Amino acid sequence: MKKFLFSLIAVGLSVASFAQPATISYKKRPTLSVNFLLKDMKTADLIDHSSLASVLNNGQWTNIRDMAPGLGVSYFQGLTEHIDFMGTLGGSFVKYPFSYKSGVTPPANTRFLLEASANLNFKLLTDKYFMVPYFSWGLGAAMYGGTYYMAHMPTALGLQFNLGENTFLTTQFGYNAKISNLATNHLTYSIGMGSPIKERKAAPVVVAPPPPPAPVDTDGDGITDDKDKCPTVAGVAKYDGCPVPDTDGDGINDDNDKCPTVKGLAKYNGCPVPDTDKDGINDEEDKCPTVPGVARYNGCPVPDTDKDGINDEEDKCPTVPGVKENNGCPVIKEEVVKKVAASAKKIFFATGSSKLLAKSFKSLNDVAAILKEDAALKLDIEGHTDNTGSDKVNLPLSQKRAQSVYDYLTTKGGIDAGRLSHEGFGSSKPVADNKTAKGRGLNRRVEMKLKYY
Repeated sequence: MKKFLFSLIAVGLSVASFAQPATISYKKRPTLSVNFLLKDMKTADLIDHSSLASVLNNGQWTNIRDMAPGLGVSYFQGLTEHIDFMGTLGGSFVKYPFSYKSGVTPPANTRFLLEASANLNFKLLTDKYFMVPYFSWGLGAAMYGGTYYMAHMPTALGLQFNLGENTFLTTQFGYNAKISNLATNHLTYSIGMGSPIKERKAAPVVVAPPPPPAPVDTDGDGITDDKDKCPTVAGVAKYDGCPVPDTDGDGINDDNDKCPTVKGLAKYNGCPVPDTDKDGINDEEDKCPTVPGVARYNGCPVPDTDKDGINDEEDKCPTVPGVKENNGCPVIKEEVVKKVAASAKKIFFATGSSKLLAKSFKSLNDVAAILKEDAALKLDIEGHTDNTGSDKVNLPLSQKRAQSVYDYLTTKGGIDAGRLSHEGFGSSKPVADNKTAKGRGLNRRVEMKLKYY
């Protein structure tokens, strides 16, 4: 194989000696080629595990009948006379030999391999010669079976034969070097036929310009057309023969318009209706023209019903004075928070059940009393379990226990259901080590959290 490639290059150089000197540019025009491919997925792997000499000496090069045929399309564009860009898209059905290091089991059946590459072809001769040896190098990507994606670096040696009329026959021996985990080194042999898709540009025809026309004044404004920027409309010299402009198109020309670039009204000398408070709402539509506001309140500021300095749109408790740090709601007293947290620790259920035990009722009544003292307060109820058993049991149990507390506070405690929420989390939020009995006991709990919104 090595001797064959060197022979091709030698033949190409000998053919060049008979060619005539170039008189025109031989940079390749945009050309489309259809290629027949043979994918050799075995030989490169044998070379990797031994050597090229060993594979050649032992006759281990893959037979043509064991290679996978395929089809491809290539686009050529000359960058210089000796360098072409080549973009290729090809497909074939192969058994891709994934490396054991990739973790992917090689397939038992062939699957579709789609490969795309962008290469630079470095030609020893220009396209005026019948046979041109070249070396190709680039980057490529592949998709196998619609599932696996790989990247590789294609390099190749090739011969290009000029069949006339810029039609070329190309033969190529390529080596695809892996550059991603799933990729595998492999060989590609191809032969293709290509023709230009664009005709060569003809030399531009130089036409002598016509003689300049005699000066005329079409609009009769005293300014000849050669100096008049508006030759069909009477104007003034100050504006190079054009009428006095109305830049903003408001019907008031710029000489009389105090705001020539902004549409306005004659009553404001061509300026828009003023916006005294600069809130984007003009004074004629602004119910609070001296105070910045918003359109949805007709130019007035967003109201602050409870006068706590936080407007109603940002205030989670718009009718109860609060503080900014708590989104406009009052700060819940620390002793109240502690009392509810302590009551939550005194809620008990029958083992493996969501049934509340009677000794829980006093704590729940205390929580109901706190909620009745402040009608703005709301309560989140959370159920939690330890990790004994599976989530299929623990999650529904935690949800039912939170529901039981919720039901007690709404039915027995007299608390409006809209002030309460409940949710179960199973064993997903432990507060102690589930490896000890004490830790599991702490994780089996109900938490109650006060809030104002």
